[in-house]
Amino acid sequence: MRRQIYTHLKRWEISPSRMPLLVRGARQIGKTYIIELFAKTEFEDYLMINFEIQPEYKSCFSTLDPKIILERLEFISKKNIVAGKTLLFLDEIQECSEAIQSLRYFKERYATLHIIGAGSLLEFTLNEAEFRMPVGRIEFLYMYPLNFSEFLNALGYEKLIQHLLQANITSGVDSVAHDQLLKHLKLFFVLGGMPAVVQAYINGESLLRCQEIQAFLLNTYRNDFGKYASRANQQHCRRIFEKAPTLIAKHFKYSDVDPDAQSRSLKIALQLLIQAGLLLPIYETKANSLPLNAAINEKKFKILLVDVGFVNFGTQLNATVLMQDNLLLTNDGALAEQFVGQELIATQPNFYEPALYFWQQNKRNDSAEIDYIIQHQKNILPIEVKAGKTGRLRSLHAFIDKHKSAIGIKISEEPLRFDGKILSLPLYMISELNRIVDTVVRNE
Repeated sequence: MRRQIYTHLKRWEISPSRMPLLVRGARQIGKTYIIELFAKTEFEDYLMINFEIQPEYKSCFSTLDPKIILERLEFISKKNIVAGKTLLFLDEIQECSEAIQSLRYFKERYATLHIIGAGSLLEFTLNEAEFRMPVGRIEFLYMYPLNFSEFLNALGYEKLIQHLLQANITSGVDSVAHDQLLKHLKLFFVLGGMPAVVQAYINGESLLRCQEIQAFLLNTYRNDFGKYASRANQQHCRRIFEKAPTLIAKHFKYSDVDPDAQSRSLKIALQLLIQAGLLLPIYETKANSLPLNAAINEKKFKILLVDVGFVNFGTQLNATVLMQDNLLLTNDGALAEQFVGQELIATQPNFYEPALYFWQQNKRNDSAEIDYIIQHQKNILPIEVKAGKTGRLRSLHAFIDKHKSAIGIKISEEPLRFDGKILSLPLYMISELNRIVDTVVRNE
């Protein structure tokens, strides 16, 4: 299964300024698979250590001397670790904080060795108060579930992908390709981008079986709560996680989760779920200037789930029903907003920590709200998600007028076109957003 992060791994491999790499992201999104594939394909040999199932390797890192560490690893593994030829892959590295600390010294004293670390709950180790991050000695890459382009590739639709790569405002998207892409998009809304679910479908499993795998993955996440939350917080984590599919794209209120619980307790649990990568916040920004995070209101936010397939599963609708024509209107368009948020994250550079923003204007008789605000080069651009085929764009025009934006972006089922400062981008084409906007803004 081809993943876009592979290109970043290749770039890291040949970079003369390369540092030890940590790949970050939620559990079960394919980190181990893609790194091991990279190791097998690009290196003469590799040593993969999983600290969860091979705890005997932890003692190798009782020293911070890279030479001694490598010697000890060779004692246990019976492998020769050769710089430039061997990839050292430290999986579930959060189980051995000393291994993370040692990465600094590998950079300083053994920079020619390729080292990658990954872990499903790595964020909690990195954020512990007593943990000393080796700043400036480690690189990060963020990984996510499959985006729609990766999904199409996994299903073998290379011709459709190539057509999207070549499509522009002048040529548009072929009408047959447009219909096919919307059909596959509906399937993606049901399956989502978790590799195990997509692989099951590729192997011929039914949609019902795919939903059973989604249920298994969700239970895996729930079982993890005990690893990073106190007994009291576990209950709050579970409550928020269960309610999350119904809260997508809404202004988050703790009372909507549990009116009887203290907001402070729910806030702690929410932050734990965000750290685990299971939820992603969308913060309100004033959007007056760059960077967008300089003027955010942390008290006003929405949430997304890690994967659109889990949102569908949380609605408890039959998968076959979800494939019907009104799929994009499910939950008053929340499903479409979840998908767009996921795709926008996937368009951001993998070395950036994921971040999403929205905008609202609360004036008497003059309220407006924009689903997403993005930075494109030096421009601040508004994005409005229109799940149906009709709908006014009053908020989009209000933002353009107020902030003097170069263009506004409407994302919907409609074909690609540009008209009167409004770029209409099909839902299936968000992966090409930056390229299309480049062309439009340059010609404005």
